Amino acid sequence: MLFVLIWSNTGDTHDYGVFLGASPEDIEYMTGYDTIVIDAQYYTAEEIAELKDGGRTVLSYINIGSLEDFRPYYDEYEHLTFADYENWDEERWVDVSSRQWQDFILKELAPSILDKGIDGLFVDNVDVYYIASEEGLYPGNAEDIFIGVENILTGLQALDTYVSINGGNTFVMEYLDRGVGHDLTNIMDAVNQETVFSSIDFEEESFGRQNKEDHEYYLEYIETCADEGIDVYLLEYTTDRSVIADIRDYCTGNGFTYYASSTIELLAVTSA
Repeated sequence: MLFVLIWSNTGDTHDYGVFLGASPEDIEYMTGYDTIVIDAQYYTAEEIAELKDGGRTVLSYINIGSLEDFRPYYDEYEHLTFADYENWDEERWVDVSSRQWQDFILKELAPSILDKGIDGLFVDNVDVYYIASEEGLYPGNAEDIFIGVENILTGLQALDTYVSINGGNTFVMEYLDRGVGHDLTNIMDAVNQETVFSSIDFEEESFGRQNKEDHEYYLEYIETCADEGIDVYLLEYTTDRSVIADIRDYCTGNGFTYYASSTIELLAVTSA
């Protein structure tokens, strides 16, 4: 699950905006951004065309590794889920090794999104491989989950669209480590990494700086991706101007793109 606001007034760049909680009624608040991420399930092709007017790039969220109970296809695929998604009562991890699930993503869900005129896909919950390989929550062989994720990502690339993976570091690095035939460009065009510089305390509902260990790990991850020819986006949660300055300086120096959010709330719209 991704935490994203509808509108932020903390950042000083309009290159990139992530608006998964937004609805078509909020289009006017998003048109100031060059690249926009939405959840296309809630938009018509005409509304997406309005967002794209003026040359904007519009990506859509697609969840390949878990299943939310508010999706219209939940009942059909609930039997493929295998574990609860911590802190998210409405969501469960899904068995991506299932051919039924892979076919649904590649032959139904992704094409239905792209048919609305979407420019690319913002792919979430590749971390299902981490859940299987590191957390041990998958009852079968974690290698089957690896293969399932790989099949889905290469299948999305075969749809001739832009593929941005949100996080997914455990899978992506394992894929790269497998050597010959595992170029990152086979599975992705971009990586979006959250909380490289910032952190979220969910119990206190507050923001802070990322700890040194995680900060350095995320830097190594995104820079490895960049070295492999992958575009890099940062999604940060902070109202601290010094943190934002550090994010801006880092991204400017490396040719990366960022979005700084002032809230993890999904619904409230404020003006900038």
